[in-house]
Amino acid sequence: VQLQASGGGLVQPGESLRLSCAASGSIASRNVMGWYRQAPGKQRELVARIRGGDTNYADSVKGRFTISRDNAKNTVYLQMNSLKVEDTAVYYCYYQSSWGYDYWGQGTQVTVSS
Repeated sequence: VQLQASGGGLVQPGESLRLSCAASGSIASRNVMGWYRQAPGKQRELVARIRGGDTNYADSVKGRFTISRDNAKNTVYLQMNSLKVEDTAVYYCYYQSSWGYDYWGQGTQVTVSS
């Protein structure tokens, strides 16, 4: 399994970005995909994940971020609206295999700054 993330960049507070993560290899649509992020000097934290029709979000992004998945393309998306300076981080996508192993993408930088 390989994951390729894209879509990061530099935006101003209040703007939007959409991250994409394309998975290749043996992918099961029923398995979890999601996004973590890691800001400088902080631990990696879960941002959002999706499994089937169920989604989970960190409290800090609820109402602003939306995770979705296109199973035909093995791609997970993270639509990020109303971005804040504190959303600045490297965002990593992941896929969890049926036996619980997590595969990670390479990370994409999101910087929110005025």
